[in-house]
Amino acid sequence: MPTTRDLLNELEARRNRVLEMGGPARVEKQHQSGKLTARERIALLFDPGTFQELGLFAAPPDDPDGTKFPSDGVVVGCGAVNGRLTFVAAQDFTVGGGAVGAMHAQKICDVMEQALRCGAPFIQINDSGGARIQEGVDALHGYGHIFRINTLLSGVVPQISIIAGPCAGGAAYSPALTDFVIMVAKEAKMFITGPEVVKAATGQEITAEELGGATVATDFSGVAHFMAQNDEDAIRISKRLLSFLPQSNSADPPRSAETEALEFAPDPFLDEVIPDNPRAPYNVLDVIVRLVDGGDFLEVQARYARNIVVGFGRIGGRSVGIIANQPSVLAGALDINSSDKASRFILFCDAMNIPLVTLVDVPGFLPGIEQEHGGIIRHGAKMLYAYGAATVPKMTIILRKAYGGAFLAMCGKAMGADRVFAWPTAEIAVMGAEGAVRILYKKELDEAADADALRTEKREEYRRQHASPYVAAGHGQVDAVIMPRDTREYLLFALEALHTKRELRPARKHGTMPL
Repeated sequence: MPTTRDLLNELEARRNRVLEMGGPARVEKQHQSGKLTARERIALLFDPGTFQELGLFAAPPDDPDGTKFPSDGVVVGCGAVNGRLTFVAAQDFTVGGGAVGAMHAQKICDVMEQALRCGAPFIQINDSGGARIQEGVDALHGYGHIFRINTLLSGVVPQISIIAGPCAGGAAYSPALTDFVIMVAKEAKMFITGPEVVKAATGQEITAEELGGATVATDFSGVAHFMAQNDEDAIRISKRLLSFLPQSNSADPPRSAETEALEFAPDPFLDEVIPDNPRAPYNVLDVIVRLVDGGDFLEVQARYARNIVVGFGRIGGRSVGIIANQPSVLAGALDINSSDKASRFILFCDAMNIPLVTLVDVPGFLPGIEQEHGGIIRHGAKMLYAYGAATVPKMTIILRKAYGGAFLAMCGKAMGADRVFAWPTAEIAVMGAEGAVRILYKKELDEAADADALRTEKREEYRRQHASPYVAAGHGQVDAVIMPRDTREYLLFALEALHTKRELRPARKHGTMPL
Protein backbone atom coordinates (compact mmCIF):
# COMPACT_ATOMS: atom_id res chain seq x y z
CA MET A 1 0.00 0.00 0.00
CA PRO A 2 1.53 3.38 -1.00
CA THR A 3 2.45 5.81 1.74
CA THR A 4 1.35 9.42 1.84
CA ARG A 5 4.81 10.42 0.62
CA ASP A 6 4.48 8.00 -2.31
CA LEU A 7 1.16 9.59 -3.29
CA LEU A 8 2.60 13.10 -3.04
CA ASN A 9 5.57 12.09 -5.17
CA GLU A 10 3.24 10.53 -7.74
CA LEU A 11 1.25 13.79 -7.94
CA GLU A 12 4.45 15.75 -8.43
CA ALA A 13 5.64 13.40 -11.16
CA ARG A 14 2.29 13.44 -12.96
CA ARG A 15 2.12 17.21 -12.78
CA ASN A 16 5.64 17.65 -14.13
CA ARG A 17 4.92 15.27 -16.97
CA VAL A 18 1.77 17.16 -17.96
CA LEU A 19 3.48 20.55 -17.70
CA GLU A 20 5.97 19.43 -20.34
CA MET A 21 3.01 19.29 -22.75
CA GLY A 22 4.30 18.03 -26.12
CA GLY A 23 7.83 17.55 -24.80
CA PRO A 24 11.07 19.52 -25.17
CA ALA A 25 11.50 18.83 -28.89
CA ARG A 26 8.05 20.11 -29.83
CA VAL A 27 8.33 23.08 -27.48
CA GLU A 28 11.65 23.99 -29.10
CA LYS A 29 10.08 23.70 -32.54
CA GLN A 30 7.29 26.03 -31.38
CA HIS A 31 9.89 28.54 -30.21
CA GLN A 32 11.87 28.29 -33.44
CA SER A 33 8.76 29.21 -35.41
CA GLY A 34 8.48 32.40 -33.32
CA LYS A 35 5.59 31.19 -31.20
CA LEU A 36 5.11 30.71 -27.46
CA THR A 37 3.42 27.76 -25.79
CA ALA A 38 -0.01 28.04 -24.20
CA ARG A 39 1.33 28.40 -20.67
CA GLU A 40 3.94 30.94 -21.74
CA ARG A 41 1.18 33.06 -23.27
CA ILE A 42 -0.90 32.72 -20.12
CA ALA A 43 2.06 33.76 -17.97
CA LEU A 44 2.29 37.00 -19.96
CA LEU A 45 -1.45 37.63 -19.72
CA PHE A 46 -2.05 37.22 -16.00
CA ASP A 47 -0.66 39.08 -13.02
CA PRO A 48 2.22 37.02 -11.55
CA GLY A 49 1.11 34.26 -9.21
CA THR A 50 -2.63 34.72 -9.81
CA PHE A 51 -3.42 32.09 -12.45
CA GLN A 52 -5.21 28.94 -11.27
CA GLU A 53 -5.30 26.16 -13.85
CA LEU A 54 -8.33 23.91 -14.08
CA GLY A 55 -8.52 20.48 -15.69
CA LEU A 56 -4.76 19.87 -15.60
CA PHE A 57 -5.17 16.08 -15.79
CA ALA A 58 -8.01 15.99 -18.33
CA ALA A 59 -7.44 13.37 -21.03
CA PRO A 60 -9.33 11.88 -24.00
CA PRO A 61 -10.98 8.43 -23.66
CA ASP A 62 -8.31 6.69 -25.75
CA ASP A 63 -5.48 8.20 -23.68
CA PRO A 64 -6.60 7.94 -20.03
CA ASP A 65 -3.09 8.60 -18.65
CA GLY A 66 -2.68 11.72 -20.77
CA THR A 67 0.66 10.55 -22.18
CA LYS A 68 -0.26 11.38 -25.81
CA PHE A 69 -2.45 14.39 -25.09
CA PRO A 70 -1.38 16.06 -21.81
CA SER A 71 -4.18 18.34 -20.54
CA ASP A 72 -5.88 17.28 -23.80
CA GLY A 73 -4.00 20.04 -25.61
CA VAL A 74 -5.70 23.04 -23.99
CA VAL A 75 -4.90 25.03 -20.84
CA VAL A 76 -7.88 26.63 -19.08
CA GLY A 77 -8.37 28.54 -15.85
CA CYS A 78 -8.71 31.99 -14.33
CA GLY A 79 -6.66 34.67 -12.68
CA ALA A 80 -6.19 38.42 -12.45
CA VAL A 81 -5.40 40.68 -15.39
CA ASN A 82 -4.39 44.05 -13.94
CA GLY A 83 -6.18 43.01 -10.78
CA ARG A 84 -9.44 41.96 -12.49
CA LEU A 85 -10.81 38.41 -12.70
CA THR A 86 -10.48 36.97 -16.19
CA PHE A 87 -10.98 33.47 -17.62
CA VAL A 88 -8.90 31.90 -20.38
CA ALA A 89 -8.66 28.90 -22.68
CA ALA A 90 -5.37 28.55 -24.55
CA GLN A 91 -4.73 25.80 -27.08
CA ASP A 92 -1.23 24.29 -27.18
CA PHE A 93 0.02 23.36 -30.65
CA THR A 94 2.76 21.14 -29.17
CA VAL A 95 0.09 18.61 -28.13
CA GLY A 96 -1.45 16.96 -31.16
CA GLY A 97 -1.33 20.23 -33.07
CA GLY A 98 -3.85 21.70 -30.60
CA ALA A 99 -6.56 19.63 -32.28
CA VAL A 100 -10.02 19.75 -30.71
CA GLY A 101 -11.57 16.59 -29.33
CA ALA A 102 -14.56 16.02 -27.04
CA MET A 103 -12.69 16.57 -23.74
CA HIS A 104 -10.70 19.48 -25.21
CA ALA A 105 -14.00 21.15 -26.15
CA GLN A 106 -15.54 20.29 -22.78
CA LYS A 107 -12.73 22.06 -20.94
CA ILE A 108 -13.26 25.18 -23.02
CA CYS A 109 -17.03 25.08 -22.48
CA ASP A 110 -16.63 24.60 -18.72
CA VAL A 111 -14.39 27.65 -18.32
CA MET A 112 -16.67 29.75 -20.54
CA GLU A 113 -19.65 28.82 -18.38
CA GLN A 114 -17.68 29.88 -15.31
CA ALA A 115 -16.96 33.24 -16.94
CA LEU A 116 -20.69 33.59 -17.55
CA ARG A 117 -21.63 32.68 -13.98
CA CYS A 118 -18.97 34.91 -12.45
CA GLY A 119 -19.55 37.83 -14.80
CA ALA A 120 -15.95 38.14 -15.98
CA PRO A 121 -14.22 38.51 -19.38
CA PHE A 122 -13.21 35.45 -21.38
CA ILE A 123 -10.11 35.24 -23.58
CA GLN A 124 -9.46 32.37 -25.94
CA ILE A 125 -6.05 31.83 -27.51
CA ASN A 126 -6.38 29.77 -30.68
CA ASP A 127 -3.49 27.72 -32.05
CA SER A 128 -4.99 24.56 -33.49
CA GLY A 129 -4.91 22.35 -36.53
CA GLY A 130 -8.68 21.86 -36.30
CA ALA A 131 -10.85 18.95 -35.24
CA ARG A 132 -9.29 15.72 -33.96
CA ILE A 133 -10.28 13.53 -36.88
CA GLN A 134 -9.97 10.26 -34.95
CA GLU A 135 -12.75 11.39 -32.61
CA GLY A 136 -15.14 11.93 -35.51
CA VAL A 137 -18.55 13.40 -34.72
CA ASP A 138 -17.64 13.84 -31.03
CA ALA A 139 -15.16 16.54 -32.03
CA LEU A 140 -17.78 18.18 -34.22
CA HIS A 141 -20.28 18.00 -31.37
CA GLY A 142 -17.73 19.71 -29.13
CA TYR A 143 -17.35 22.58 -31.57
CA GLY A 144 -21.11 23.03 -31.57
CA HIS A 145 -21.15 23.39 -27.79
CA ILE A 146 -18.40 26.03 -27.95
CA PHE A 147 -20.33 28.04 -30.56
CA ARG A 148 -23.49 27.92 -28.47
CA ILE A 149 -21.77 29.14 -25.32
CA ASN A 150 -19.99 31.89 -27.30
CA THR A 151 -23.50 33.03 -28.18
CA LEU A 152 -24.69 32.87 -24.57
CA LEU A 153 -21.73 35.00 -23.45
CA SER A 154 -22.36 37.57 -26.18
CA GLY A 155 -23.53 40.85 -24.69
CA VAL A 156 -23.01 39.55 -21.15
CA VAL A 157 -19.22 39.48 -20.74
CA PRO A 158 -16.45 40.70 -23.07
CA GLN A 159 -14.99 37.97 -25.28
CA ILE A 160 -11.57 38.36 -26.91
CA SER A 161 -9.94 35.90 -29.32
CA ILE A 162 -6.21 35.81 -29.98
CA ILE A 163 -5.36 33.89 -33.14
CA ALA A 164 -1.76 32.84 -32.61
CA GLY A 165 -1.54 30.06 -35.18
CA PRO A 166 -3.80 28.16 -37.59
CA CYS A 167 -7.56 28.45 -37.11
CA ALA A 168 -9.25 26.64 -39.95
CA GLY A 169 -12.59 25.12 -40.79
CA GLY A 170 -15.30 25.18 -38.16
CA ALA A 171 -12.77 26.41 -35.59
CA ALA A 172 -12.84 29.86 -37.23
CA TYR A 173 -16.46 30.40 -36.27
CA SER A 174 -15.83 30.57 -32.54
CA PRO A 175 -13.54 33.65 -32.82
CA ALA A 176 -16.02 35.18 -35.26
CA LEU A 177 -18.68 34.92 -32.54
CA THR A 178 -16.54 36.82 -30.03
CA ASP A 179 -16.33 40.59 -29.66
CA PHE A 180 -12.73 41.20 -30.73
CA VAL A 181 -10.24 39.18 -32.79
CA ILE A 182 -6.49 39.78 -32.54
CA MET A 183 -4.34 38.04 -35.16
CA VAL A 184 -0.58 37.54 -34.96
CA ALA A 185 1.18 38.58 -38.16
CA LYS A 186 2.72 35.75 -40.24
CA GLU A 187 1.72 33.05 -37.73
CA ALA A 188 -2.08 33.40 -37.67
CA LYS A 189 -4.28 31.96 -40.42
CA MET A 190 -8.09 31.97 -40.52
CA PHE A 191 -10.18 30.40 -43.25
CA ILE A 192 -13.05 27.96 -43.66
CA THR A 193 -11.48 26.02 -46.53
CA GLY A 194 -7.71 25.90 -46.92
CA PRO A 195 -5.62 26.40 -50.06
CA GLU A 196 -5.74 22.73 -51.05
CA VAL A 197 -9.54 22.60 -50.87
CA VAL A 198 -9.80 25.87 -52.79
CA LYS A 199 -7.56 24.46 -55.52
CA ALA A 200 -9.51 21.20 -55.70
CA ALA A 201 -12.87 22.96 -55.84
CA THR A 202 -12.06 25.94 -58.04
CA GLY A 203 -8.67 25.33 -59.63
CA GLN A 204 -7.32 28.54 -58.05
CA GLU A 205 -3.90 28.42 -56.46
CA ILE A 206 -3.26 30.55 -53.38
CA THR A 207 -1.07 30.42 -50.30
CA ALA A 208 -2.42 30.16 -46.77
CA GLU A 209 -1.16 33.67 -46.02
CA GLU A 210 -2.87 35.12 -49.10
CA LEU A 211 -6.08 33.27 -48.30
CA GLY A 212 -6.48 33.98 -44.60
CA GLY A 213 -3.42 35.67 -43.13
CA ALA A 214 -3.55 38.56 -40.67
CA THR A 215 -3.23 41.20 -43.40
CA VAL A 216 -6.17 39.79 -45.33
CA ALA A 217 -8.32 39.58 -42.18
CA THR A 218 -7.54 43.10 -40.95
CA ASP A 219 -7.38 44.99 -44.26
CA PHE A 220 -9.86 43.30 -46.58
CA SER A 221 -12.37 40.99 -44.91
CA GLY A 222 -12.70 42.78 -41.56
CA VAL A 223 -12.69 39.41 -39.78
CA ALA A 224 -9.97 40.60 -37.37
CA HIS A 225 -9.94 43.81 -35.33
CA PHE A 226 -6.22 44.03 -34.55
CA MET A 227 -2.99 42.73 -36.06
CA ALA A 228 -0.21 41.99 -33.56
CA GLN A 229 3.44 41.62 -34.48
CA ASN A 230 4.00 38.60 -32.22
CA ASP A 231 2.51 36.75 -29.24
CA GLU A 232 3.75 39.34 -26.77
CA ASP A 233 2.16 42.16 -28.75
CA ALA A 234 -1.14 40.26 -28.96
CA ILE A 235 -1.21 39.90 -25.17
CA ARG A 236 -0.40 43.61 -24.78
CA ILE A 237 -3.27 44.58 -27.07
CA SER A 238 -5.73 42.34 -25.23
CA LYS A 239 -4.75 43.79 -21.84
CA ARG A 240 -5.07 47.35 -23.13
CA LEU A 241 -8.45 46.51 -24.63
CA LEU A 242 -9.66 45.04 -21.33
CA SER A 243 -8.67 48.24 -19.52
CA PHE A 244 -11.53 50.08 -21.28
CA LEU A 245 -14.15 47.37 -20.72
CA PRO A 246 -16.37 46.43 -17.78
CA GLN A 247 -16.34 42.98 -16.19
CA SER A 248 -19.83 42.32 -17.55
CA ASN A 249 -23.04 43.95 -18.73
CA SER A 250 -24.12 44.42 -15.11
CA ALA A 251 -21.13 46.63 -14.26
CA ASP A 252 -19.85 50.03 -15.33
CA PRO A 253 -16.52 50.27 -17.16
CA PRO A 254 -13.55 50.99 -14.89
CA ARG A 255 -13.00 54.68 -14.23
CA SER A 256 -9.54 56.20 -14.11
CA ALA A 257 -8.73 58.01 -10.87
CA GLU A 258 -6.13 60.30 -12.45
CA THR A 259 -6.91 63.92 -11.60
CA GLU A 260 -5.70 65.25 -14.96
CA ALA A 261 -8.54 63.34 -16.60
CA LEU A 262 -10.90 66.08 -15.41
CA GLU A 263 -8.94 68.90 -17.04
CA PHE A 264 -10.72 70.78 -19.79
CA ALA A 265 -8.59 73.76 -20.74
CA PRO A 266 -9.66 75.29 -24.08
CA ASP A 267 -7.77 73.78 -27.03
CA PRO A 268 -7.18 76.42 -29.75
CA PHE A 269 -5.99 73.70 -32.15
CA LEU A 270 -9.59 72.57 -32.60
CA ASP A 271 -10.58 76.05 -33.79
CA GLU A 272 -8.24 75.64 -36.75
CA VAL A 273 -8.66 71.97 -37.66
CA ILE A 274 -11.54 72.39 -40.16
CA PRO A 275 -10.22 73.69 -43.52
CA ASP A 276 -11.82 76.79 -45.05
CA ASN A 277 -12.38 74.82 -48.25
CA PRO A 278 -15.41 72.55 -47.56
CA ARG A 279 -13.99 69.95 -49.95
CA ALA A 280 -10.57 69.78 -48.27
CA PRO A 281 -9.83 66.70 -46.17
CA TYR A 282 -8.37 66.51 -42.67
CA ASN A 283 -7.59 63.66 -40.28
CA VAL A 284 -10.34 63.18 -37.71
CA LEU A 285 -7.85 61.35 -35.47
CA ASP A 286 -6.31 64.78 -34.83
CA VAL A 287 -9.62 65.76 -33.26
CA ILE A 288 -10.14 62.54 -31.31
CA VAL A 289 -6.78 62.60 -29.54
CA ARG A 290 -7.50 66.16 -28.37
CA LEU A 291 -10.78 65.08 -26.77
CA VAL A 292 -9.72 61.95 -24.88
CA ASP A 293 -7.72 61.86 -21.67
CA GLY A 294 -3.99 62.06 -22.35
CA GLY A 295 -4.53 61.52 -26.08
CA ASP A 296 -4.98 57.80 -25.30
CA PHE A 297 -7.18 56.33 -28.04
CA LEU A 298 -7.36 52.64 -28.96
CA GLU A 299 -8.59 52.43 -32.54
CA VAL A 300 -10.50 49.27 -33.43
CA GLN A 301 -10.31 47.83 -36.98
CA ALA A 302 -7.97 50.67 -37.91
CA ARG A 303 -6.99 48.99 -41.19
CA TYR A 304 -10.52 48.16 -42.40
CA ALA A 305 -13.21 50.49 -43.82
CA ARG A 306 -11.01 53.46 -43.01
CA ASN A 307 -13.68 56.00 -44.00
CA ILE A 308 -15.02 55.56 -40.48
CA VAL A 309 -13.05 55.48 -37.24
CA VAL A 310 -14.17 53.54 -34.17
CA GLY A 311 -12.40 52.89 -30.91
CA PHE A 312 -12.09 53.45 -27.18
CA GLY A 313 -10.87 56.37 -25.13
CA ARG A 314 -11.56 58.01 -21.79
CA ILE A 315 -13.11 61.38 -21.09
CA GLY A 316 -12.96 62.47 -17.47
CA GLY A 317 -11.72 59.00 -16.60
CA ARG A 318 -14.83 57.34 -18.04
CA SER A 319 -14.55 54.88 -20.92
CA VAL A 320 -16.31 55.98 -24.09
CA GLY A 321 -16.78 54.46 -27.51
CA ILE A 322 -16.00 56.89 -30.31
CA ILE A 323 -17.43 56.73 -33.83
CA ALA A 324 -16.20 59.31 -36.34
CA ASN A 325 -16.36 59.89 -40.07
CA GLN A 326 -12.88 60.11 -41.63
CA PRO A 327 -12.88 62.94 -44.22
CA SER A 328 -9.46 61.90 -45.53
CA VAL A 329 -10.89 58.61 -46.87
CA LEU A 330 -13.81 58.67 -49.35
CA ALA A 331 -14.61 62.13 -47.92
CA GLY A 332 -16.05 60.32 -44.88
CA ALA A 333 -19.00 58.93 -46.85
CA LEU A 334 -20.69 55.84 -45.44
CA ASP A 335 -20.51 52.64 -47.48
CA ILE A 336 -21.36 48.98 -46.90
CA ASN A 337 -18.23 48.05 -44.97
CA SER A 338 -18.09 51.18 -42.80
CA SER A 339 -21.77 50.74 -41.91
CA ASP A 340 -21.14 47.17 -40.76
CA LYS A 341 -18.01 48.18 -38.85
CA ALA A 342 -19.75 51.01 -36.98
CA SER A 343 -22.94 49.05 -36.28
CA ARG A 344 -21.13 46.18 -34.61
CA PHE A 345 -19.08 48.56 -32.48
CA ILE A 346 -22.16 50.54 -31.41
CA LEU A 347 -24.01 47.37 -30.38
CA PHE A 348 -21.03 46.17 -28.35
CA CYS A 349 -20.68 49.49 -26.50
CA ASP A 350 -24.39 49.54 -25.75
CA ALA A 351 -24.30 45.98 -24.40
CA MET A 352 -21.34 46.85 -22.14
CA ASN A 353 -22.65 50.18 -20.76
CA ILE A 354 -20.05 52.26 -22.61
CA PRO A 355 -21.29 55.77 -23.59
CA LEU A 356 -21.08 56.72 -27.26
CA VAL A 357 -19.45 59.85 -28.67
CA THR A 358 -20.12 60.44 -32.37
CA LEU A 359 -18.15 62.94 -34.47
CA VAL A 360 -19.99 63.82 -37.67
CA ASP A 361 -18.58 64.98 -40.98
CA VAL A 362 -20.53 62.96 -43.51
CA PRO A 363 -21.49 64.04 -47.05
CA GLY A 364 -23.87 61.10 -47.44
CA PHE A 365 -23.91 57.42 -48.36
CA LEU A 366 -21.41 56.47 -51.03
CA PRO A 367 -23.17 56.50 -54.41
CA GLY A 368 -22.65 53.87 -57.08
CA ILE A 369 -24.02 50.77 -58.75
CA GLU A 370 -21.75 48.45 -56.74
CA GLN A 371 -22.98 49.90 -53.45
CA GLU A 372 -26.65 49.72 -54.44
CA HIS A 373 -26.38 46.17 -55.76
CA GLY A 374 -24.42 45.22 -52.64
CA GLY A 375 -27.29 46.32 -50.43
CA ILE A 376 -26.21 49.71 -49.05
CA ILE A 377 -29.83 50.27 -47.96
CA ARG A 378 -29.75 47.16 -45.82
CA HIS A 379 -26.28 47.84 -44.43
CA GLY A 380 -26.95 51.51 -43.77
CA ALA A 381 -30.10 50.50 -41.92
CA LYS A 382 -27.88 48.57 -39.50
CA MET A 383 -26.46 51.86 -38.26
CA LEU A 384 -29.92 53.33 -37.82
CA TYR A 385 -30.94 50.21 -35.92
CA ALA A 386 -27.83 50.15 -33.75
CA TYR A 387 -28.09 53.79 -32.69
CA GLY A 388 -31.85 53.59 -32.28
CA ALA A 389 -31.56 50.52 -30.08
CA ALA A 390 -28.71 51.87 -27.93
CA THR A 391 -29.77 53.11 -24.49
CA VAL A 392 -26.36 54.24 -23.21
CA PRO A 393 -25.59 57.99 -23.12
CA LYS A 394 -25.21 59.21 -26.71
CA MET A 395 -23.41 62.46 -27.50
CA THR A 396 -23.07 63.76 -31.05
CA ILE A 397 -20.77 66.55 -32.25
CA ILE A 398 -21.28 67.89 -35.77
CA LEU A 399 -17.90 69.05 -37.03
CA ARG A 400 -18.73 69.91 -40.61
CA LYS A 401 -21.04 68.15 -43.08
CA ALA A 402 -24.18 66.40 -41.83
CA TYR A 403 -26.24 65.61 -44.88
CA GLY A 404 -29.41 63.59 -45.39
CA GLY A 405 -29.99 60.09 -44.12
CA ALA A 406 -26.28 59.65 -43.46
CA PHE A 407 -26.52 62.30 -40.72
CA LEU A 408 -29.36 60.36 -39.10
CA ALA A 409 -27.24 57.22 -39.38
CA MET A 410 -24.54 59.09 -37.43
CA CYS A 411 -26.96 59.59 -34.51
CA GLY A 412 -28.84 62.80 -35.03
CA LYS A 413 -31.25 64.06 -32.38
CA ALA A 414 -34.13 62.09 -33.90
CA MET A 415 -32.17 58.84 -33.36
CA GLY A 416 -32.11 59.37 -29.61
CA ALA A 417 -28.94 61.40 -29.11
CA ASP A 418 -28.97 62.84 -25.58
CA ARG A 419 -26.76 65.76 -26.55
CA VAL A 420 -26.10 67.22 -29.99
CA PHE A 421 -23.45 69.91 -30.20
CA ALA A 422 -22.44 71.64 -33.43
CA TRP A 423 -19.34 73.57 -34.34
CA PRO A 424 -19.88 76.86 -36.23
CA THR A 425 -18.46 75.06 -39.29
CA ALA A 426 -21.36 72.60 -39.29
CA GLU A 427 -23.65 72.25 -42.30
CA ILE A 428 -26.86 70.36 -41.50
CA ALA A 429 -29.21 69.77 -44.41
CA VAL A 430 -30.96 67.26 -46.60
CA MET A 431 -28.06 67.57 -49.05
CA GLY A 432 -25.07 69.76 -49.75
CA ALA A 433 -25.53 73.27 -51.07
CA GLU A 434 -24.08 72.40 -54.50
CA GLY A 435 -26.55 69.59 -55.18
CA ALA A 436 -29.49 71.45 -53.67
CA VAL A 437 -28.94 74.55 -55.81
CA ARG A 438 -28.60 72.43 -58.93
CA ILE A 439 -32.04 70.89 -58.22
CA LEU A 440 -33.89 73.88 -56.77
CA TYR A 441 -32.73 76.47 -59.29
CA LYS A 442 -32.19 74.42 -62.43
CA LYS A 443 -34.45 76.56 -64.60
CA GLU A 444 -32.99 79.87 -63.35
CA LEU A 445 -29.43 78.61 -63.86
CA ASP A 446 -30.19 77.45 -67.40
CA GLU A 447 -31.61 80.87 -68.27
CA ALA A 448 -29.12 83.05 -66.33
CA ALA A 449 -26.70 85.32 -68.18
CA ASP A 450 -24.04 84.56 -65.56
CA ALA A 451 -24.81 81.09 -64.24
CA ASP A 452 -21.67 80.89 -62.10
CA ALA A 453 -22.48 84.09 -60.22
CA LEU A 454 -26.08 82.99 -59.65
CA ARG A 455 -24.92 79.57 -58.51
CA THR A 456 -22.55 81.13 -55.97
CA GLU A 457 -25.28 83.47 -54.70
CA LYS A 458 -27.82 80.67 -54.30
CA ARG A 459 -25.25 78.40 -52.62
CA GLU A 460 -24.56 80.99 -49.95
CA GLU A 461 -28.27 81.67 -49.55
CA TYR A 462 -28.96 77.94 -49.11
CA ARG A 463 -26.23 77.64 -46.49
CA ARG A 464 -27.65 80.58 -44.51
CA GLN A 465 -31.32 79.63 -44.74
CA HIS A 466 -31.17 75.84 -44.59
CA ALA A 467 -27.76 74.40 -43.68
CA SER A 468 -26.68 76.74 -40.87
CA PRO A 469 -26.23 75.09 -37.44
CA TYR A 470 -28.23 77.99 -35.99
CA VAL A 471 -31.24 76.94 -38.04
CA ALA A 472 -31.01 73.41 -36.61
CA ALA A 473 -30.50 74.85 -33.13
CA GLY A 474 -33.59 77.04 -33.61
CA HIS A 475 -35.61 73.92 -34.43
CA GLY A 476 -34.36 72.09 -31.32
CA GLN A 477 -32.27 69.59 -33.30
CA VAL A 478 -28.99 70.95 -31.91
CA ASP A 479 -28.59 71.59 -28.19
CA ALA A 480 -25.78 74.11 -28.51
CA VAL A 481 -23.51 75.64 -31.13
CA ILE A 482 -20.13 75.62 -29.40
CA MET A 483 -16.60 76.85 -29.92
CA PRO A 484 -14.52 73.87 -31.07
CA ARG A 485 -11.93 74.66 -28.39
CA ASP A 486 -14.55 73.96 -25.68
CA THR A 487 -15.66 70.55 -26.97
CA ARG A 488 -13.92 68.50 -24.29
CA GLU A 489 -15.54 70.62 -21.55
CA TYR A 490 -19.01 70.06 -23.02
CA LEU A 491 -18.39 66.31 -23.25
CA LEU A 492 -17.09 66.11 -19.68
CA PHE A 493 -20.18 67.86 -18.30
CA ALA A 494 -22.53 65.82 -20.48
CA LEU A 495 -20.98 62.53 -19.34
CA GLU A 496 -21.35 63.53 -15.69
CA ALA A 497 -24.97 64.54 -16.20
CA LEU A 498 -25.89 61.44 -18.22
CA HIS A 499 -24.05 58.91 -16.07
CA THR A 500 -27.27 57.91 -14.29
CA LYS A 501 -29.35 57.79 -17.47
CA ARG A 502 -31.91 54.98 -17.61
CA GLU A 503 -34.07 54.34 -20.65
CA LEU A 504 -36.88 51.81 -20.52
CA ARG A 505 -37.96 50.00 -23.66
CA PRO A 506 -40.99 47.80 -24.41
CA ALA A 507 -40.60 44.19 -23.31
CA ARG A 508 -39.52 41.88 -26.13
CA LYS A 509 -37.40 38.83 -26.76
CA HIS A 510 -35.10 40.73 -29.15
CA GLY A 511 -35.31 43.02 -32.14
CA THR A 512 -34.71 41.96 -35.72
CA MET A 513 -31.71 43.86 -37.01
CA PRO A 514 -31.46 44.12 -40.82
CA LEU A 515 -28.56 41.73 -41.49
